[in-house]
Amino acid sequence: MAEWKKRGVLLAPGLGGDWGPTHAALPTPLLGEDDRAELFFSPRDSAGRGHIARAEIEARPDGTLALLGVDPKPVLEPGLLGAFDDSGATASCAVRSGSGVYLYYTGWTRGVSVPFYFFVGVALRSEGARQFVRVSQAPILDRSAVDPYLTASPWVLREADCWRMWYVSCTGWEITSSGPRHRYHLRYAESEDGLSWERTGRVAVDYANASEYAFSRPCVVRDEDGYKMWFSVRGDEYRLGYAESPDGLTWRRRDEAAGLAPSAHGWDAEMVAYPVVFEWKRRQYLLYNGNGYGRTGVGYAIAEDSE
Repeated sequence: MAEWKKRGVLLAPGLGGDWGPTHAALPTPLLGEDDRAELFFSPRDSAGRGHIARAEIEARPDGTLALLGVDPKPVLEPGLLGAFDDSGATASCAVRSGSGVYLYYTGWTRGVSVPFYFFVGVALRSEGARQFVRVSQAPILDRSAVDPYLTASPWVLREADCWRMWYVSCTGWEITSSGPRHRYHLRYAESEDGLSWERTGRVAVDYANASEYAFSRPCVVRDEDGYKMWFSVRGDEYRLGYAESPDGLTWRRRDEAAGLAPSAHGWDAEMVAYPVVFEWKRRQYLLYNGNGYGRTGVGYAIAEDSE
């Protein structure tokens, strides 16, 4: 597997105006046909609610990435009072569908007996538009018999007539000395249209040991050798994880091959989180967050064998 060469911060926090003065979490690219791409990410407002912002980035001839600008308004705001996403919306995956784009996201709700709930939503952008419009005020992955607690953080691939999703599912809450703590791992679902999903409870990547209790959004890439998945997982702090599969169903964890660890000091010394890997202009890139779940911005790395 590739070893990654870090190139520093690409997108600093604080670019979201009064609706997003802190954080720049969950980088979510949407590649175009030229040297520019869209980059969705999630800043937080003064109440801590996530919004989804849009930036443009550029791949330069030497392989470095450059930020070209950030839209002055979010492309998706928190939902209506009482809705599943009224406490925040955070980006997860963008997929082209016909002339439009589906933006899969996590909607947040504050809890009472537990600190929060979240569920998977989707919004659609029509051709020529900047803003996304929710397909429904309800989540597309609500609680169910197979996902009784919460769902979140989907990654979606469209393959022929099948849409495939790998997502976070909670397996329960436990009481700790600092309060209730969630436990969630990664599961799999399928769809014919990208909107109505069939779930059987199939586990994609499970906890490796008792100290692990939370997985981040997965990023799944298919190539001639099969499927590769990057994610972050914690105990104390998020670290990069990696898995491989011949079919996208049965996965083997190889975290030692993830190829990126926290730095000795600086913006990503405490954690590396929310990775997304993509091929662009004959190079392989990895975008990720560092300390504080996006508090220090979005950084990137380039696979050394593609430079």
